[in-house]
Amino acid sequence: MSDLRGLPAIGTLLEHAAIKPLRASLDVGQLAYVLREEVAAERARRLAGEAPLDVDALAAKAVARVHELLRPRLRRVVNATGVVINTNLGRSPLAPEALERLLDVAGGYSNLEMDLTSGQRGSRYVHVEELLIRLTGAEAAVVVNNCAAAILLITDTFARGREVVVSRGQLVEIGGSFRLPEVLEASGARLVEVGTTNKTYLSDYERAIRPETGVLMLSHTSNFRIVGFTHEVDRRELAALGRQTGVVTAEDLGSGLLVDLSQWQVPTEPTVQDSVAAGLDLVAVSGDKLMGGPQCGIVVGRRDLVERLKANPMLRALRPDKLALAALEGTLRLYLDPASVAERVPIMGMLARDVDDLKLAATLLAGHLQHLDAEVVPGFSAVGGGTLPGVELPTWLVALRVPEIGLDELARRLRTCEPAVVARIANDRLLLDPRTMLADDPALVVEALRKALA
Repeated sequence: MSDLRGLPAIGTLLEHAAIKPLRASLDVGQLAYVLREEVAAERARRLAGEAPLDVDALAAKAVARVHELLRPRLRRVVNATGVVINTNLGRSPLAPEALERLLDVAGGYSNLEMDLTSGQRGSRYVHVEELLIRLTGAEAAVVVNNCAAAILLITDTFARGREVVVSRGQLVEIGGSFRLPEVLEASGARLVEVGTTNKTYLSDYERAIRPETGVLMLSHTSNFRIVGFTHEVDRRELAALGRQTGVVTAEDLGSGLLVDLSQWQVPTEPTVQDSVAAGLDLVAVSGDKLMGGPQCGIVVGRRDLVERLKANPMLRALRPDKLALAALEGTLRLYLDPASVAERVPIMGMLARDVDDLKLAATLLAGHLQHLDAEVVPGFSAVGGGTLPGVELPTWLVALRVPEIGLDELARRLRTCEPAVVARIANDRLLLDPRTMLADDPALVVEALRKALA
């Protein structure tokens, strides 16, 4: 009981020398709340028979908690994993030009929904629609908050209470355990599966068409590939079938690729332009995958159908904000000069990076880590983000062994540094891949390792 009576009063703690400086950054009421939590925890410890902490120790714990409270939860991370489009780490880093547009718009008011010429209310979509039309060859475009929302909007508009026909081999599960069939059915559409897991023919789609059919859909298989004894329906064939029967054709293309990656000896996949040129009515893509922009979903296609998407009341719940639109505009403008995208769009630069340059970067980084017995070894990077599944990009890695700590503990310490460094562990070594590091990241990695081993 004497230990409980010895618990300090909140007012006493507020006047403690270690606590008083915190008043400059935290409201007294919030500060008192933290102190009450620490006193309550100390009371519980003493009741459990643990040794009591003195006032100075309690104040130190409160200071640590306040610093954690004030520390941003969403923070900068150094991506040393070698996964270029790393969903857990925010997917694609934005280009400087996109950041400039974002900051310019975010720091004040903007003409988000005002036509400055007429002074009347305008549309937020006009700021990027012309660019998307010019880059993809489509007649019209609309932007929503992600690609799943784009598919939801398409199916809600053209297949609510009707049927969506999809190949059985394309009914994928996407990130966060969300499954394409569930997204489609959330719109009120009925799913009709055709073909088999490995083979689907145009005749399968033809036999499925009924008066209740609203959409014929193709879908990118995201993070897996079916190889071997396979057959897929050609986009042009499905587009022709749609025109012949009057049924809307749509594709969930996913990655948003606007350039041919094979120019950098990287295996490529269909571009947005390819799907539009094939004659499909609507094509849905992500802005933050191989496009290298902010999180958003983009639908390009026939003008009359896009206008119907814009007229759907659901669009208001799915629309992007000014920050996403500003960053998307800044990103799209870079593609007006395709020859420079590798220098100006970060993920394009990572994918195009020469293997000899990667070896030099790994060697330079390892040179700063010789006290850790760093070794430069060949390896592979991944594209990630549900794009180019199974594709391995040759790279050079810095491999570390720190037996006195252990690899899992070292990885944890790096993740909790400021800024955090996320690496990968394989073959009993911690691996750092320079492919996914930005220009100033190697120096941050060296400093983070110094802190982690201190």
